[in-house]
Parts: sequence; structure tokens; C-alpha cells
Amino acid sequence: MEWIFGVINLENKGIIYRVSGPVVTVLNLDAKMNELVKVGQEGLFGEVIEIENEKTIIQVYEDTSLLKPGDEAITTGMPLSVELGPGLLGSIYDGVQRPLPELSNIMGEFIKRGAEAPGINREKKWEFFPSKKKGDKLSPGDVIGYVNENEYTKHLVMSPPNISGEIVEISEKGNYTVEEVLCKLHNGATIKMYQRWPVKVPRPFKEKMMPTVPLVTGKRIIDVLFPLAKGGTAAIPGPFGSGKTVTQQQLAKWSDTKVVVYIGCGERGNEMIDVLTEFPQLVDPVTGGPLMNRTVLIANTSNMPVAAREASIYTGITIAEYYRDMGYDVALMADSTSRWAEAMREISSRLEEMPGEEGYPAYLSSRLSSFYERAGRVITLGGKVGSVTVIGAVSPPGGDFSEPVVQNTLRITKTFWALDSNLSQKRHFPAINWLESYSLYYDTLKEWFEANISVDWDRVRSETMEILQKEAELQEIVQLVGADALPPDQQFLLEISRMLRETFLQQDSYHEVDEFHSLKRQFALLNAIIRFSRLGNNAIEKGYELEKILKLESRVDISKVRYRKDFESKITSINENMSKEFKQLLGEA
Repeated sequence: MEWIFGVINLENKGIIYRVSGPVVTVLNLDAKMNELVKVGQEGLFGEVIEIENEKTIIQVYEDTSLLKPGDEAITTGMPLSVELGPGLLGSIYDGVQRPLPELSNIMGEFIKRGAEAPGINREKKWEFFPSKKKGDKLSPGDVIGYVNENEYTKHLVMSPPNISGEIVEISEKGNYTVEEVLCKLHNGATIKMYQRWPVKVPRPFKEKMMPTVPLVTGKRIIDVLFPLAKGGTAAIPGPFGSGKTVTQQQLAKWSDTKVVVYIGCGERGNEMIDVLTEFPQLVDPVTGGPLMNRTVLIANTSNMPVAAREASIYTGITIAEYYRDMGYDVALMADSTSRWAEAMREISSRLEEMPGEEGYPAYLSSRLSSFYERAGRVITLGGKVGSVTVIGAVSPPGGDFSEPVVQNTLRITKTFWALDSNLSQKRHFPAINWLESYSLYYDTLKEWFEANISVDWDRVRSETMEILQKEAELQEIVQLVGADALPPDQQFLLEISRMLRETFLQQDSYHEVDEFHSLKRQFALLNAIIRFSRLGNNAIEKGYELEKILKLESRVDISKVRYRKDFESKITSINENMSKEFKQLLGEA
């Protein structure tokens, strides 16, 4: 544990032997694996990734263009770590947790190499409210007090996972900086308002729980057809322009989580600029305040050094685990893991490792697994229940889902939202293909939906999927002979499928009412469509004309009701009108 938490200030120097892009080979450096090293005169940060006899191989997180053989490298005695404490929410960091706004204020638009700044403000004072007293026993993960990080979030000050004992001194209520000692234990250990944690080491917990609670996103196609559990993992693969970033932004805005960590990993600069400019302006629909009050942004664009992409993923998941330990539900958006895999491929090639499929390293699958497996709904060391839900976007070249990153991701994640370029070209958003997507969480979540929303949830969902699948089968016949050649019941099925696609599956992310639907609204809308389907099929079986069924007023009203603010009262009147209309039709027949 000393390696994880201690700071060993024994500077050990080595000499650079070789520079190959972000990979630097150093001679005679007494370092450990994953140790943080400062390289060259500017002190560029790097991490030890391989040790071979007297050679130490380092991946540097910054541009190495001016490094040369003969320059010095100095060990720091610590692995790559992040600072965890109040002030994280609302912050914008790079891949190694350097605060970009602070560096921009000091250096302007272009950040110099080797720039350093603490991840958490050392000068700001926070009002501390103690919850423990002298003589109390303290276990790892116990809460000693809290500060109000903002008006919506209570930030718990916790004992680090390696510290326990009896409290001999604890600060009274008052204003303190993160550097001041708040609590002293009988064994000499001290607790401050912040702690450090190595990003490659998962934060410990007591027990991982079953995924039995859904993550409510407000997106109908996700919540009903392909739900994601809190603490679960999901992949969003799709080609360029299919809506990965917009989908993740909507999930960040509407998902019922307390904290959002958004990682722009290797994305294009203009897309990252959109995120950085739009997120601070978004209004949190839950609190009414800025969405940034519960968001941490990590920006690592495609023109930044490739080694920092890997660091950004681990930095983000470590921050997410920290808020999970407070008992909060956290959503982590990684956009995109393909760029992270490409960075691994480049570094692997410079290390002259044996390449795997399409040049990716043989350990691609294990690295992806180690990242996604840090998700979960857990009982924390302090006895609270918290979760980290990981949603990773994947950008396969040309939209090819058979490429290694997509395939390895699908082996690990349990929810697959397949974005379809054909749907996006038709302006159907979210462009999630309902025939290719799936959720392995549905069986464990079904009981929750039936207990909390409706006992008919599973039956209505199953009927919906059956209609959509039958439509796909009929489309081949329609292309050959046309829809008019089909019998009335099959023509009616095509019309119901169109209602499902245009009224239920399609959702306007920029409409104030339609962009979010509660689970009860979603079920009420879908149930109305399925009820119209049942009544219509019954009328067709009794010989009634299809044209008159399709001209019923209730059918038109269903297509418009999702935009209504008075949705609940309107959907009730639609169902009543539907019953009257079909009763009248059958009476006439």
C-alpha cells in the first residue's frame, strides 16, 4: 500500500537513449512499472510501461519532438494518480488531470509542454461540516464530514481506503483549504479534504450487486426495447454522422444519475469544442441549474499526444469511482474507445510488439475488459450503495461492425445500441437499429418494470418487437410485388410498424416535450399504439375494410400526442375515443 499512497521523494536520474514518437527509452533509471517519470529539460510527464535490464521504456503524455538522446529523466516515486476532492464538478481537464481553463489563463490559447497545475484548487476555502467526533472509530471509506461542492451536490469527505483508527482530533465547522488537515488518528494518520489515487488501480468496495435497477434515460427506444441497468456497460458503435456524440450528450443530460463524467478521447477538435461550449450552456432538467454543476469534462483531442488518450480513460473512470464511493450514481461517457485503441496500436508498434488483428496489440481485449469491468453497482467501503455506468462510443472505420474494437467491445458490454447510417440519412433519430441492437439486462430488469410501471410491460414490449421483426420480413415481399398485393392483415401490420417507427422510436432531441419521456409516459404511448393494433386486427378478422380503420381519428391523435404538455390527460381521452370508434365500427359491420 505504500506504493499506492506514499510519495517517495528519492529522485533517481537516467539518461535518454532513444526517442521514438511518444515512446522514450532511458538507460540506468531505477524505476518501477507504471511509475510517473519526468523526461527532458521541460519535465514532460511519462509513465514506465516496460523494463528490460538497464533499459526503461516510457510512454510520454506530451509532444516529444525536442527530446534527444543524452537528456535526463527523473523518477517521481509515484504512479500516475489523480487528485480527488471538492472542486472536480464543473471542471475541464486534459487526459492527465491538468485543468485547462487555469492553464489557458496563465499561458493563453496554446499550452506549453511540461506545464503543471494542480487538479484541485489549493487556495479556495470550503465550509466543512464534521459528522464524527473525538474518540470515534474510523474505518476505510467512512465519512468524517461534508462540504457543499455546489448548491445541488453534497461532497462527502471520506477516509481513504488504507486509513483506519481512532480519532484523536477533528476540525470544527469552518472554512478550510483542501491542504489543511481535518482529522488526526491515534496511529499518526491524517485526513485532508482531498486524496490521491493511482488511475490504473480500481478503487475497492465491499460487494458488487446484481444489475436490477434500470438507468432511466428518457429515450423511448433505449428504456423500453434495449434498457441499460445502473452499474451496467453499453456500447454505441456507429459510422461518422450517425449521432454518437448527440446520443451521449442526451444521455448525459437526461439519465437519472447524480454525476456525469464525459471523456472526449481522441475526438476531432471541432467536436470537442462543441461539447466544451454546449455543455456549460445546457440546463439540468432535474435541478434547473447548469448541467456543468454535476459534470466533469475530460478533453483529449485527436491532435494531442496519443499516449494521453489512454490516461484520459483511466482518469475519468477513477473520478467516477470516487463519486460512486459517496453513494452516488455516476454515468461515464467515453467518446470514443476506438481512438484509445488506436493509441494502443501506435505505441505497441513503436515497442515492436507482435501485432494482432489489423495491427492492434494482442492485449486489446484484456485492456478493454479491465476498463469496462470497473463499472458496477456496489456496496461501498462506507456501507453506501453507488454505481458507475459506462457508455462507450465506438467509431469503426466505414461503419464496419466486424472490426476488432467493436467485436471485442461486444464480448464485454451487455448492451448494444447499433447506430445505422441509413436511419440517420432518413433523419430518424436516435438512429438506433432495432433489429441489430440488444440488451442482456432486460431479463433482470423485467421484474422492476412490471412492479414499478405496469404488469403489462413485458407483454407490450414483446408485441412491439414481434411487429417490427415481421415488418422486416415483409419488406422483401413488398419490394418485389408492392404493398397493395399483400392481404389486409399484413398491410395493417406495415401501418402499425410505421406508427411505431415514426411515433415511438423516433424522438426529437430538440423539442422541449419530446426530448424526454418518463417511463410511465413511454409505456402509455406504446400501449396506445399496441391497443390500436389489437382492435384493428380484430376488426379486419371480422371483415371490416382497412381504409376506414386507418382513417380513424384516434390513429391521427396518437401520432401527435407525444408533443403535448398535457400528455397524461390527452392519452386517456385518446384511449376512450379509440374504444368508442371501434365499437361503432363493429356495430356498423
